[in-house]
Order: sequence, then structure tokens, then C-alpha cells
Amino acid sequence: MRAKNLLLNLLLLAIVAVAFTQMAATTVIPPTFEQLVQQAEVIFQGTVTNSRSIWEGEGGQRHIETYVTFNVEDSVKGQAGASYTIRMLGGTVGDETMEVTDAPKFKVGDREILFVEHNNDQFIPLVGINHGRFHVRHDDQAGRDVVFNGDGELVHDLTQLGRNEEAATAADVSQAISADDLKSAIRAQLGDSTSHSAK
Repeated sequence: MRAKNLLLNLLLLAIVAVAFTQMAATTVIPPTFEQLVQQAEVIFQGTVTNSRSIWEGEGGQRHIETYVTFNVEDSVKGQAGASYTIRMLGGTVGDETMEVTDAPKFKVGDREILFVEHNNDQFIPLVGINHGRFHVRHDDQAGRDVVFNGDGELVHDLTQLGRNEEAATAADVSQAISADDLKSAIRAQLGDSTSHSAK
């Protein structure tokens, strides 16, 4: 009887350990603005020109990957070139879908500012997964392009990203930052980090 209880307790402990490991592996701590800029290998503004999903791998390793291609309009950090393609795990092929929780979804025509890291090596090659995506949309009322975070909320205060997500967002379009504001802040951050590393 004791051996059976010991075995059950060990099994329960193993299940809890595995569940905790899986839970910790999928938790993403929102990065600060400084972390986004520092960790990204490539930062650019571009428009989605193509998105295609295909089957990759064999047997138990078979999975769907999606290749999203952007026309690069402004390369802010790194060498994006005129066209840049990111590879993401998941997508839809025929009537089969493989979905990755919190992964961004792109469609042709989307305008984005992306913070890319480990493209082709990481299942979602954006810093902080969806936190490394800023959607750009023209607002007729404001008369300018405004920026939305990966959750679809207007971005207001970059200094609050990763610190106080509620304070980082705006309820009103008049308080939202523009794409130019975001790119200027990135360039300023890059200038600050370059001057700090030179000292």
C-alpha cells in the first residue's frame, strides 16, 4: 500500500512539474521599449505583400510554417533590404490549421513596424512574440498614421511598455503616437545605446 501511495505521489509530482514547465515556457513577459530596440536584430516599417503557409518536416516533426513577405518602406535597424520575409510557426494549409497562442496574424496590405530577432531560428521571430509588432493605420479623424500594439490598442507612451501596459495605451486616437513618432524614438534609443557603448 505504501509503495502504491509513493508511486501515486511521484506521478502527481511529475505531472505538476511538467505542467509548470509548459506553463513557464509559454509565458511572455512584455519587454520594455529599451528591450525591444536592444534585442531586435532588424527593425523596419513595411507592408505585407504576400503570406503563404506550407507543410514542413516529416512524420512526428511535420508542421505548418507561414512565410510573410513585406515591402520595406523604412529600415530603422539592421539590413532589411527592399523586401523582407519572416518565417513563423503555424498557419493554415487547405482545411488544416496549426495555431500558436498569441502569434500575430498578418494579411496582405497590413502596414507594420516589426522588431525582428532570430528569423528562421525562432518559432515567432519577433521580440516578445506579439509585443514586437506595431500595426500602422491611417486615421482620417486624426489626419495621420497611428500605431497600435499587438493587442490592437492604440499606443500612447513608449516609456510605459513592459512596465504599465495600461498607461502605455490610449483610449483616444488624439493621444496615440504616430509611426514617425515611434521610428524617431527607436532612432533616439539607438543613438543613446551607441553613445553609451562608446564611453
